[in-house]
Amino acid sequence: MKEQIRVSIGTLRVLGMELLVTDADPTTAYLQTYHPGKCLANCKFCAQARDSLAKNENIARGVYPARDTKEVISRLSKAYEHGLLKRACIQTMNYPCMFSDLIYLISEIKKISEIPISVSIYPFPRERFVELKERDIDKLVIPLDAVTEKIFDEIKGKKANCPYRWQGHMKALNDAVDLFGKYSVGTHLILGLGETEEEAVGTIQMLRDMGVYSALFAYTPILHAQLQRDAPEIGHYRRIQIAHYLIEKGLSSFNKMKFEHGKIVDFGVDQKILDKAINSGEPFLTKGCPNCNRPYSTEAPGGLIYNYPRTLTDDEIGVVRSQLEERYHERDNIAKGRRTL
Repeated sequence: MKEQIRVSIGTLRVLGMELLVTDADPTTAYLQTYHPGKCLANCKFCAQARDSLAKNENIARGVYPARDTKEVISRLSKAYEHGLLKRACIQTMNYPCMFSDLIYLISEIKKISEIPISVSIYPFPRERFVELKERDIDKLVIPLDAVTEKIFDEIKGKKANCPYRWQGHMKALNDAVDLFGKYSVGTHLILGLGETEEEAVGTIQMLRDMGVYSALFAYTPILHAQLQRDAPEIGHYRRIQIAHYLIEKGLSSFNKMKFEHGKIVDFGVDQKILDKAINSGEPFLTKGCPNCNRPYSTEAPGGLIYNYPRTLTDDEIGVVRSQLEERYHERDNIAKGRRTL
């Protein structure tokens, strides 16, 4: 349905269409193609899944109300001109005519604005990706969500009664890299679905080697969604964030790191490099497309923060260090010479 578009509540604040108190505004406009019904897919963690009883307005913790398309695009153009937004991200549901709705949105935005556009989409035939490339899409994202094929199958594959398959997503990512170029294609990885740190870091490295950048999300329980489990333990999340940062910066690699019982015990860098990374706060910032900060998409304001939407304060870096130590190995048991936190 082209007349309406879903827009994150934080984006609506930036566009002057919603009253909201926050300490961090989004730097990307988060949009979604509008469909009044449920998605044809059945991803267990998703509010919009076919068998979900949750409200369609939810994407993770975020709320995406429907608004008039033309008004949103007009305000989006002005927000970009004034430097309030740096990028637009169009997310998609799986429903009939979705692709034509997506092309319409892209065309309408391009008519009046030069804002860079990211598209988050499920696997399509190669020719559809060609069409998106021809329309000057800046970044293409194909969410894997799971870090292993087994978890994928359980949450958004065959066992979830879903049309997606791990191999299909991997082929789509490879096709997209071939068309858009290395590191112009991204994916999402949700942590807290039963993965080990070793599995997560192995997948991050595999994607990096493919030319795919990855964005980390913390699993967020959604009322009435099919999947209900606890959010990830914060030390688990923080260690994977550091490994992700070191791999993305070329400072370390999966093969250099060491793991015990699936946990990271050595990041493969010396202590000075590790301390510099942690003290910078950069590993703990939101990752994704350029200028994507997703404020509070997987956390409540004032609660436990997994991905910081802005530069960390010194006090927050101190909190992160304590989180890294929590439920981790005791220093007295660390082998001599091993890098510690």
